[in-house]
Amino acid sequence: MSYGTNIAEVAALVGDPARANMLLALMDGRALTAGELAYVGGIGASTASGHLAKLLDANLIAVLQQGRHRYYRLASPLVGSMLESLMAVVAIEGPKRYRPSSCRDDALREARTCYNHLAGRLGVAIADAMIAQGQIEMSGEAGMLTTPGRTLLQDLGVALTEEGRSHRVFCKPCLDWSERRLHIGGALGVAIAARCFDLGWIERQRDSRALRITTKGRAELHRHFAFETA
Repeated sequence: MSYGTNIAEVAALVGDPARANMLLALMDGRALTAGELAYVGGIGASTASGHLAKLLDANLIAVLQQGRHRYYRLASPLVGSMLESLMAVVAIEGPKRYRPSSCRDDALREARTCYNHLAGRLGVAIADAMIAQGQIEMSGEAGMLTTPGRTLLQDLGVALTEEGRSHRVFCKPCLDWSERRLHIGGALGVAIAARCFDLGWIERQRDSRALRITTKGRAELHRHFAFETA
């Protein structure tokens, strides 16, 4: 197998601006229609269909059929991790181009989803707080939930999936492209994010990966994870 050829093929698919924007729109873990993806890609419906066919053929996205409608999503968390890593490379090591900050950028840096777990200042703050309290141990390659961490999350009602009972890595450090530090990925990160949504601490913002932290959420996140309001 020629990995170089395969890498070049995937890079070419992601490297098209319209396809890149379509993939990034799927980074919040939700499934979108072809029309919605055409809008975020800034292209027409017929052009979008061609791009989606190429992404499907490369197994970068998957399609779900519901009645007459077709919904597209990232094929796996691995694709989401690849996109987040590319964003980190662009932000840290990529070409330096001046781009004025916008409200949308600020919202993404404050709190966002990284496929299906929390990222941005919120995600990093949770990881930092748990590390400082000895509730989790993380390196650049692996993470482990400690007994105090398990107690905290169980008290919060976080559904913990044991390492051997999930196809997903239990605790995976993920480099945050905006904060340039680690946040919590893997099954543990997914569970923490899901519980924050269930508790009403965070809400999705329309047409964006950015999250809104509710008034209740800011108080509770500060209490449990020392998260400070910007």
